[in-house]
Amino acid sequence: MKKTLKKILCLVMATMIGASALAGCGSKDSTDQGSQAASASSTVKSDKKIAIVCDSAGQNDNGYNQAAVSGAKQAAEKYGMEYKVVEPTNGVSSALEALAEDGYNVIFSLEYDFDALIKGVGGSKPLAEMYPDTTFVVFNDNPNVNEDGSVKYKNVISVLFDVHEGSFLAGALSVLVNENAKVLFADGYKFKDPAQGGRALGFIGGTNSNGITVFSYGYIAGVNYMAKELGVKYDYYAKYDAGFTDSALGSTVAGTYYDKGANIVYGVAGGVGEGITSKAKEVGRLAIQVDANKDAQQPGYVLTSVLKNTDVPVMTICDALATSKLAGMGNLQSYSLASGATGITDLAEISKHIATTSEAQAKWKEIQTKLNEIKEKVGSDIKVVNAQAGDKFDASAYPNVTIK
Repeated sequence: MKKTLKKILCLVMATMIGASALAGCGSKDSTDQGSQAASASSTVKSDKKIAIVCDSAGQNDNGYNQAAVSGAKQAAEKYGMEYKVVEPTNGVSSALEALAEDGYNVIFSLEYDFDALIKGVGGSKPLAEMYPDTTFVVFNDNPNVNEDGSVKYKNVISVLFDVHEGSFLAGALSVLVNENAKVLFADGYKFKDPAQGGRALGFIGGTNSNGITVFSYGYIAGVNYMAKELGVKYDYYAKYDAGFTDSALGSTVAGTYYDKGANIVYGVAGGVGEGITSKAKEVGRLAIQVDANKDAQQPGYVLTSVLKNTDVPVMTICDALATSKLAGMGNLQSYSLASGATGITDLAEISKHIATTSEAQAKWKEIQTKLNEIKEKVGSDIKVVNAQAGDKFDASAYPNVTIK
């Protein structure tokens, strides 16, 4: 009885938004008064249930969370699975426990919060131990290992994206564009001359965690690579605790970086990024976005987006669940540039805003060619520091970047 009451309380405090309203979906009964499960119409029916637990940015973040929800919807449509999307209002642990108690087969947790799942909190056992028949999927880190590197729980899968490599490309691109901005862009932009204090870049992250620093360190490595080749040096301004929802803060911090000479500011902070791109447009400079292709968020003022397509691993793992191959999956799943889950955009949007002069078009083609050459070397000739994999960042290894 006590356990049942706890389950009901947890479910009441978890909020699911919009799944039953998705096209082609029909609502299912649920004991969660603030939540509804849904399953998409399909000729195939499954008794499997999957759930997405969003991070603080919520499922309508136009990126990280929304892509995962899209993957769950695809799985539901393909296999007739029941799925639920939860935006926790009483902590991730309550949401995970409620869903596991309710019999969900796979729970994807997008929040960077692993303690209750792996270690246990408040004297309780780890959730992974309490619910061995539930597969928990976490993102952006691999907390499911012992000190000797062995796997702690067989029912926990860690998903990593090689965003350090995508960020490296974004860093190299930033230097190439910054050094040639005067040629590339027509009137309307207000870039600071690189030779007059304009060799600076900014980074704004949501939390000081491996899931965020992996972007920043990869970016620094890419900036250093290209700056060294060109014989120049860059200043680097960074903030790692901006959260994921305050767009006004993003605008304010980005503004300070632009004032200090940055022509490009990279945001890895959910909704905070909207403030960054708005400020970029306001001051006539550039921003870099993250997770989904957000290049058209402020057309002409978003250089590129570093992709982290969460729908790819969600669909891959759901495929394994539906075909009874989940038990054979490794507990660490890494998604590379080749997987399509990460990388940078095709630059189609920013290409529309390159000046029409023959000089500008030739220089832009040259930059894209150079970027493709670098891309071919990443992962083989070029090894990029990966914070998610436990690589240590050594600032002295990047002498052409001064971290402020």
